[in-house]
Amino acid sequence: MPFRGGRCGHTPRSGRSRPWAPAPGRRPPWTSRDGRPLWPQAEPLVGRRARGSPSGRGAAERLDAPTGSALHRLPPTRLSGPGDMCPKNASYYGNRAATLMMLGRFREALGDAQQSVRLDDSFVRGHLREGKCHLSLGNAMAACRSFQRALELDHKNGQAQQEFKNANAVMEYEKIAESDFEKRDFRKVVFCMDRALEFAPACHRFKILKAECLAMLGRYPEAQFVASDILRMDSTNADALYVRGLCLYYEDCIEKAVQFFVQALRMAPDHEKACVACRNAKALKAKKEDGNKAFKEGNYKLAYELYTEALGIDPNNIKTNAKLYCNRGTVNSKLRKLDDAIDDCTNAVKLDDTYIKAYLRRAQCYMDTEQYEEAVRDYEKVYQTEKTKEHKQLLKNAQLELKKSKRKDYYKILGVDKNASEEEIKKAYRKRALMHHPDRHSGASAEVQKEEEKKFKEVGEAFTILSDPKKKTRYDSGQDLDEEGMNMGDFDANNIFKAFFGGPGGFSFEASGPGNFFFQFG
Repeated sequence: MPFRGGRCGHTPRSGRSRPWAPAPGRRPPWTSRDGRPLWPQAEPLVGRRARGSPSGRGAAERLDAPTGSALHRLPPTRLSGPGDMCPKNASYYGNRAATLMMLGRFREALGDAQQSVRLDDSFVRGHLREGKCHLSLGNAMAACRSFQRALELDHKNGQAQQEFKNANAVMEYEKIAESDFEKRDFRKVVFCMDRALEFAPACHRFKILKAECLAMLGRYPEAQFVASDILRMDSTNADALYVRGLCLYYEDCIEKAVQFFVQALRMAPDHEKACVACRNAKALKAKKEDGNKAFKEGNYKLAYELYTEALGIDPNNIKTNAKLYCNRGTVNSKLRKLDDAIDDCTNAVKLDDTYIKAYLRRAQCYMDTEQYEEAVRDYEKVYQTEKTKEHKQLLKNAQLELKKSKRKDYYKILGVDKNASEEEIKKAYRKRALMHHPDRHSGASAEVQKEEEKKFKEVGEAFTILSDPKKKTRYDSGQDLDEEGMNMGDFDANNIFKAFFGGPGGFSFEASGPGNFFFQFG
C-alpha cells in the first residue's frame, strides 16, 4: 500500500509511475481558491530548476514574448498584489516587472524592476528591465545608467549593448528636437519625435512636443488625436489640455479654446504656455468683436485701427488673421483705398488659400480698378470651389468686362464718363477733333503728324459709335460691332468731321504765331 505523506497527500518519489498531481478534491498550494496562480512563474526561483524545462529556465526564456503568453492575459489585480509570497526574492519582482511591461504598464513595471535590483544588484535581467522601463518612459539618461550596469555585470550581453545604443539615439533625437523647436523648424521636430517614440512609446513628453508642432504646422486633426490619446489615459494632463486648446485656437474656435486653456491652468496654475495662449485668445476675441461693431456702425477708421491691432496679437494664428485681413480689406474698400484693400485680401489668401470670402472681396476690388484679368482669375477660383449660380454670374460679368476692355475705350478717347449725355458726347467730340486735326499739326514733324492723325481717326470712331443709340447699346453690352457690318478699318474720320462742322470749305486753320493756331468758319 503506498505511503500517504503528511498534509500534502502525495506519494513518495520512489513509488510514482506518473507525474505528481494533487490528491482529488485538493488544490495545489500555489493556486487561489478559483484555481488561478497566485503569482507569475516567469523566472525560476533561485537555486531551483523549473519543472518541464530542460535548461531550468523555462518560462524565463519566454518572458519577453509580446503575445501568446498566459501571463499577458492575466487581469491587473493578479499582478498588483504585494510580494508576500517571496518578499526577498529578486526574480519574483523581475518577473512581475516583465509581465507589466508586456501589458504596457511601464511605470508600475519600473518600480518592480528597481526593487529587484535593490534586492540583488547582480541581477542582470533586473537592470535590463529597469533600463527598458526608463527608456520607454522617455528617461534615456537613466536608461543608459541601467544598461551600463548590466554591461559591467555581463560585458558580452548583446541586448544590453543594443539597448544602450537605442538610449543614446533617443538622447540625440531629443537634443536635435530641442534645438529645432527654438528655430521653429517644426517639421524636423516631428521627425525626431517620431524616431524617439519608436524606442520610448510611453513617453508623454515626446508625444506632447510632437502634437504641439503638428498644431503649429496646421495639422490639427493629427495633433488632436495625439492629445486625446493622452487624455484618455490621464484626463488631468495639463500639457494635453493645452494642445487641445491650441488646435481649437488655431482653427478660429476661440471660445472653446479658452475653456481648454482655463482647464489646463486649473491642473497646472504655472503652465506658462497655456497662460500666454489664454491671454492672446481673449485679447484677439475682444479686438475682433470691437472691430466688427465699429464696422457695423459705419465707423470705418476705428474699425481699421482695431483690426490692425488684432493682427499684431499673434502672427501664428493663421485662420483668425486671414479673417482679420479680409475684414480690414473690406474697410479699405469702403474708404475707397482699393489698392490697400487688394493687398489685405492677398495677405488673407496667402494665409488661407481656401478662404472664399477673401477671393470674392479681392475680385470686386479688381473690377472696381478695371483689372479684369485678375478679377476673372479670382472668380474662376471661387467658381471651381463653389459652383453656385451667383458665382457663375459674377464670373460671366467679369469675363464680359474683360472682353470689352480689350477693345478701344471710346469713352476714354473722348474723355467722357460712361453715363455721359448725347450733348456731352458732341461737346467732347468737337473739342478733341479740333485738338487732333491733321491741319493743325501740318508744321510738326512727320512722327507727330502720324500720331495726331491716328488720334483724330480714333476720335471720329468714338463719336460714330457713341452718338448712335443702337451702336452705343451694342458697344456697352460687349457685343461685336462687326456683326452689324461696321468695318472700322475702312472708316474715314474726315467725313465725320465735315458732316459735323458743316461740309467742305466751311472751316480752316490759320496760324496766329509760332505754334499757335485758331479755327475759323467760312
